[in-house]
Amino acid sequence: MAQKSAEPLDIELADLPQALRWREWMARVEAVLFASSEPVGRDVLARVVGRDCALDLLIEDISAELAGRPYEIARISGGWQFRTRPQHAGAIRMARGEGDATRDLTQNEALVLTIIAYMQPVTRGAISRLTGREVSRDLIARLHRQALIARGPRSPEPGAPYTYVTTPGFLVQFGLESLRDLPDLEALEDAGLLKLAADIALDLPITSEDE
Repeated sequence: MAQKSAEPLDIELADLPQALRWREWMARVEAVLFASSEPVGRDVLARVVGRDCALDLLIEDISAELAGRPYEIARISGGWQFRTRPQHAGAIRMARGEGDATRDLTQNEALVLTIIAYMQPVTRGAISRLTGREVSRDLIARLHRQALIARGPRSPEPGAPYTYVTTPGFLVQFGLESLRDLPDLEALEDAGLLKLAADIALDLPITSEDE
């Protein structure tokens, strides 16, 4: 016996009063975000609401209703995603049995990741020149295993080495919507979060060895 096909979703909901229509759209968007482990883009959410729905305002209304809850909707990597609020991170780690053993980036890893984020695409050799010391393949591999960086295009310099770029996982990890949201380097230094040698000029593009 053939299974009855599901009826198409009514996204316009023209038969409902405006207030009820808006509530139903809110519920649908919240359900889609709740069910996804990745940021959900505008194009995906637009499939479950009507043409006249202002998604940004809709999500603002959902966020307002989540005030006081231990989770929130964050704009990350070009989309929206549910995430727990930072103040509850310790409780979550403890519940998972992780305790204080969660591994943070080492100072060297953080420096290399910062250079890649601001200079991408950039080669390992260029990173070494910036830091004034050799950057090991193991360090690059550790960042790659954490899905923070990936291989970019090959560099035009001799030997055509691979360049490295940050990943969407990097944006998610640090709660950024896009690379445009990276903090100003001077602000990082003033806050004591980034201490660079005086001769490291991250605002200068790095290309070939001779240049």
